[in-house]
Amino acid sequence: MPRPEDDEVTEFIAGDEAGDRLDAWLAARLGLSRSRVEKLIEEGRVLLNGAPPRKRDRPVPGDRVQVRVPPPAASPMGAEDIPLSIAYQDDDLLVIDKPPGLVVHPAPGNADGTLVNALLHAVRDLSGIGGVLRPGIVHRLDRDTSGLMVVAKTDDAHQALSDELRARRVKRLYLAAAWGHLPEDAMLVDAPIGRHPHERTRMAVVPDGRVARTRFTRVERWRAADLVRAELETGRTHQIRVHLRHIGHPVVGDRTYGPERQRGITGADRIWAAGLTKRVPRQFLHATELRFTHPRTGEPMTFHSPLPPDLALAAEWARK
Repeated sequence: MPRPEDDEVTEFIAGDEAGDRLDAWLAARLGLSRSRVEKLIEEGRVLLNGAPPRKRDRPVPGDRVQVRVPPPAASPMGAEDIPLSIAYQDDDLLVIDKPPGLVVHPAPGNADGTLVNALLHAVRDLSGIGGVLRPGIVHRLDRDTSGLMVVAKTDDAHQALSDELRARRVKRLYLAAAWGHLPEDAMLVDAPIGRHPHERTRMAVVPDGRVARTRFTRVERWRAADLVRAELETGRTHQIRVHLRHIGHPVVGDRTYGPERQRGITGADRIWAAGLTKRVPRQFLHATELRFTHPRTGEPMTFHSPLPPDLALAAEWARK
């Protein structure tokens, strides 16, 4: 049974952005999944203008939404001694330089051996807002994407960082190798992303998808590929990989969105492309820079991560 005296009450006043279903509207503001918000509603922890709502209710401007967030529950997962590269840590948050091959949180087929298991071993306190399976997780990286992630250690930090993400004030820059050559040195891809209509494990650019915007800048031009910098303006699942595939230049080494692209390269360039493929052990995508405002001190925070050895060696070969 919920114990109201233990809960932290968060209140929102709906503004002009209101109109979505309550579960989706509240999930975006709390940085939670819709299923997690649905459970809060079912448990009676959400009030709309002082009354229990339905998840399909739609707030209108001026509506008052109160949420009683329960205290963190003990995680059912075990702590695991998995090596972590911690770029920064204080009482509110930590910044992780995630290695490739590490899943962020448990999911079907990955019950353990995840970043969350490693965090439970390395860090005493983690935010409970994300639920028992995702403690502290503010945003994610794909299994085979390496680089920088921020993790919250307190609920206040988690809420503030989620607000910053939603307001697009957290800057996330990636380095990616893309097959072929972009049509421009700098370009914006503004194309909605949703679940693939026929393959449910993939994402795609679809007319009824969620708004997705990525800025791409060519950093280096290789023989049959470009090294590009990608800046996320939104944070959709597989966004960079899907957008690069959409414009015809999928990520090198991406077995989900680009394995057939190399076959379209002909002549001597095809031999070069085969050589690069042999040297890229996974998708060539790395979260190289992370910028945000510290949730408690207000200090600007900037972190950089160079290409890890596997991708750096491939890039060095490509330059020659």
